[in-house]
Amino acid sequence: MDRCEHSFAEPLTARTPSASEPSDAAHELFRVGRNCFALARAERVALLVDGESYFCNVMRAAERATHSIAILSWEFNSAMRLCFDEVPGGPPDRLGDFLNWLVRRRRGLHIYVLDWDFPLVFGTDREFRSLPFLGWRPRRRVHTAYDNTQPLTGSHHQKVVVIDDAMAFIGGLDLTVRRWDTCSHLAEEKHRMCAEMAYPPFHDVMMAVEGEPARQLGDLARQRWKAATGRRMRPASALPSPWPESLKADFFGVDVALSRTLPELPGRSGVSEVEALYLDMIASARQRIYIENQYFTAHRIGEALAARLRQPDGPEIVVVVRLFSHGWLEEHTMHVLRTRLIERLRAADTQGRFHIYYPHVDGLAEGLCIDLHSKLMIVDDEVLRVGSANFSNRSMGMDTECDAAIAARGDARIAAVIRDFRNRLLGEHLDVEPARVDEAVCHHGSLHQAIDVLGGRSRTLRRLDHLPEWSNAVVELAGLADPARPLAIEQLVDEISPERFMDPSTSAEDLHSHPLRRRMTYLAGFVAVLATLAVMWRYTPLAHWLDPGRVSDWARAFADRPWAPLVILLAYTPACLLMFPRPLITLAAIVAFGPQLGFVYAISGILIAAAASYVVGLTIPRRQVYKLGGKRLMHLADILRRRSLIAMSAVRLVPIAPFAVVGLAAAAIGVRLLPFMFGTLIGVLPGTLATTIFGDQIDVVLDDPSKINYGILAAAIVCVVLISFAVRRWLVKQQPRHPATPSTDHAHKQPR
Repeated sequence: MDRCEHSFAEPLTARTPSASEPSDAAHELFRVGRNCFALARAERVALLVDGESYFCNVMRAAERATHSIAILSWEFNSAMRLCFDEVPGGPPDRLGDFLNWLVRRRRGLHIYVLDWDFPLVFGTDREFRSLPFLGWRPRRRVHTAYDNTQPLTGSHHQKVVVIDDAMAFIGGLDLTVRRWDTCSHLAEEKHRMCAEMAYPPFHDVMMAVEGEPARQLGDLARQRWKAATGRRMRPASALPSPWPESLKADFFGVDVALSRTLPELPGRSGVSEVEALYLDMIASARQRIYIENQYFTAHRIGEALAARLRQPDGPEIVVVVRLFSHGWLEEHTMHVLRTRLIERLRAADTQGRFHIYYPHVDGLAEGLCIDLHSKLMIVDDEVLRVGSANFSNRSMGMDTECDAAIAARGDARIAAVIRDFRNRLLGEHLDVEPARVDEAVCHHGSLHQAIDVLGGRSRTLRRLDHLPEWSNAVVELAGLADPARPLAIEQLVDEISPERFMDPSTSAEDLHSHPLRRRMTYLAGFVAVLATLAVMWRYTPLAHWLDPGRVSDWARAFADRPWAPLVILLAYTPACLLMFPRPLITLAAIVAFGPQLGFVYAISGILIAAAASYVVGLTIPRRQVYKLGGKRLMHLADILRRRSLIAMSAVRLVPIAPFAVVGLAAAAIGVRLLPFMFGTLIGVLPGTLATTIFGDQIDVVLDDPSKINYGILAAAIVCVVLISFAVRRWLVKQQPRHPATPSTDHAHKQPR
């Protein structure tokens, strides 16, 4: 069939009936173990665009549940509204009330909600964990848990709902606030409200599957629930499908591939099926690649796109992203990286085949845009992919992700539906019927020409032409916000542990060259940070707010508050838990209270934080602390036990692990509180004193820059470096004298 000859309303008829066996054609692209973990036949598949359709169909399907509902979510909010259709006597429209209503009316139904155990920095718009006397109270058989099994800075990002293991939803939408919208994406929509405040239009895509893929997603949910809670979730067996009668299927009897990203953890290899499928899809493209994604920063995927653009017969690539980011910080991290990737692709595009757009609607306030949140790729009319994975580095190896994909592989009926769906999405963005999009694509032979011809309405796609210029230092610093692989605590320990020098596998050349090279890298990074801060100070809104006189006034006004010392004293504890740089708090204390009082408050606050971590360590099972600290920290356990005061002072001065982790480990291995506290005091004194001197000089600069004493600053830095070097040498000498691992009696004591 010619690619322009098809019917928009033509449904797919069922192919060879099978509940679980994929067709041979699907194996040409999908390979289990490489780019997917499951490939199974779905009885029905529906494609849902935007929150109004998704939330309504989730609600209708959930009403039919008899055994279980499993929800995997990056964000969950019990106060969100699922629908706005007021039906007398109908179910509640608030998510939490609706889930309680479901278990109340259906005996034996269990609901499992697994939400990401997010850091407090993400808590601005989130619903905090329910207290017995505050907020939503889940009924019995509504089980809620928070997943904290990700590595440091990673997140649980899968968005999956599984009902009775017979039907599932997968894609980019969470069951939370600020997600509901219609396909019209009006500039003003009365239902698009959160906490009595309007939010911008929101666009996203989901996929509903019935049959074996739903069971596979149920298995995924059970694995994640067991890993997060240690408890078992019972599978369902041979239950009727809860597929809502009102939900129109787009495919019948089609193979669905399911792909994951799972970060590497101790004892578990990482899984990069999401990235592998992206690379394979890009390599398979012949005519065109259509991408919708919230972010556009993934460097390996970008390299694959650039390679196709350099080929004389490569495909056309059309990307749709959102115009703005959420807040100033994201604008200066993810959008910096996006700019760099776009520049690289344009440099590789010698034949004008790369085009990037953003959706626009008239009437939005300045600084607002349609929040395009979808994670979708369509290759030719052959492959359709929907999921949770952003086009970012962290979605390739840092965060947990799950995507679903369908391939036509020569079946003209499947290809027709994939093509229709692409036209449907473009028609929504351009405010035209899908048939007009198809006609324009067939007539002009390209997506970007069709977009240019059909665009220009009040709701349309506009070219992303304005790209701000960023220095290499800013780009490198921004890259810290989008890491491709996790950096576990043990890796942090390994980087700075003196035990590295005693590793028998380390060559003599490495002993000298690698530390120097690593220090030069750190120095270059530090210089880049200083340069970035200087640019921010000069050219961003910080220039106005960080005026020296203004900063001095703020600091002195803060110091005059009666509660100010208490704030400083207590600030160190959460800062240590979140690994926020303690010297910044010390600098603030020095500027606010002066060098003498600031130093006292800083030392006191650090000791309070140390005591808090020690007390928490007494309540955590020893095996968990060993797992958290990693082998590099545990290899020094014997030194800490035998020479507690000296060793603790050394470990605090030359930290081999984050501040809070040392406190947890000290309590776990039996270091007594008094040596622990005195060792901490001795160990943090030099660094705090150096920070005090530095902070005092900053205060001088704020009043009169000509009075700065560079000699004092240099002496303080040299002193700390020399002391740190001497202590590191001492730790190295201590290492061979005692066993390298904790003794068996300590390592296997009954957990506390």
